[in-house]
Amino acid sequence: MIVRSSEEFKAVVLKKLGFNKFQCPNYTLFTNKNNPELGHLISYSREGYYNLGIGDYTISEDFHLSFDNPEHLVRFGIVYKGVTEFKIENDPVSSFTPASFFVIEKDLKGEQHWKKGQHFHGTEVTIYEGYFNEIIKPNFPNIMDFDSFIKNYTYTYLPLEIVEVIQQLQSLTNEDALNSIYLESKILECIAILINEVTKSSENAFTNQINYGNINIGANRIIKLTSSDIHAIQKAHDILEKNYNNPPNIEALSKMVFLNEQKLKAGFSKHYHMSIGEYTNHIKMTMAANLLSTTDLSIEEISQRVGYNYSANFSKMFKKTYGKTPLKFRKTR
Repeated sequence: MIVRSSEEFKAVVLKKLGFNKFQCPNYTLFTNKNNPELGHLISYSREGYYNLGIGDYTISEDFHLSFDNPEHLVRFGIVYKGVTEFKIENDPVSSFTPASFFVIEKDLKGEQHWKKGQHFHGTEVTIYEGYFNEIIKPNFPNIMDFDSFIKNYTYTYLPLEIVEVIQQLQSLTNEDALNSIYLESKILECIAILINEVTKSSENAFTNQINYGNINIGANRIIKLTSSDIHAIQKAHDILEKNYNNPPNIEALSKMVFLNEQKLKAGFSKHYHMSIGEYTNHIKMTMAANLLSTTDLSIEEISQRVGYNYSANFSKMFKKTYGKTPLKFRKTR
C-alpha cells in the first residue's frame, strides 16, 4: 500500500493501531476504548493549515507503509520515547531516536516500519504549505525563504524557545485548557523563532548540521571535518542522548567514538551549535520540564532521574535555564 498525503498516512497508522475517532470540544481524540492500554493520539487542527498532534501509544502489530507524498510541509517537535525506522528513496535505512527535530518535506518517497510492542511518546506540529501561502506570505512577504533548508533532511535540533512552547502546549492539553487562538499564536511564535535562528547568521544551528567544512582552532590552526568525523560526532550525540542522566566524560566519550578529544569538542560545537556540556544540560532540562509538566513526581525524584545527586544543584540549573524554580514552573503550567 502506498499513501500519498500526510492525512492519508495518519489515517492508515491510526487504523493499524485500532484507534477510533472521538470529537471533543477543542480537539479530536483517537483511541481504542476497548483497549485503553494501547494509548491515544490527540489532534488539534486548522484544516489545510496546521495540526498539533500529541501521541502516547503502543504498537499492537508489526506493519510498514510506503509513501509517495508530493506535499510541501514543515514538521517539528519532540520525541520523548520510541525509535522510528524509515528509508527515504535513494538513501540507506535510517532510524530516529528520542530528540527534538525539524524537517521540511517535499516529494517525499520511501517506507517506514513499526514493530509490535514499540511505545511512542511525543509532540509534533505540522504546518501545511497553504498556511505559508495564504497567511504568512501575504502579510509578511520576504521574511524567509524555506528553500534555504535541505528538503527531506531531519535536523535533530530545535531552539530552546520552541522546545518550551511545545511543552506549554502539551501541558495545556493535559489540563484540557488549550484553545485554537492560543495554539495559533504559538505556531506563529515558533515560525518567528525559526526565522530569527536562520536569518541572524549564515552560520546557524541548521546549516552547521550539514556543512561539515573546517574548524578554526585558536588563531592559526584549522581542522577539517571528514564524513567519518561527522559520523563519530553523531554517534557521540546519540550516546549522550541515551545516557543524559549519567553521561560519559569527554575522555571516555572520545574513546567510545574513536575521535580525538579536541576534534570531538570542536566538531560537536560546530555541528550542533552548542558544546557537549550545553547539550547534555539541554537534554536534562528538557526532560525535567516534561516530568514537571506531566507527572506528580517530587522535585527530588525528578532531579535524581535527570542525573543530579542534589536537588539544590538541579533547582539552580533549572532556574538558570527557564528563569524560574522547578516549583514555580510546575505551578504556572
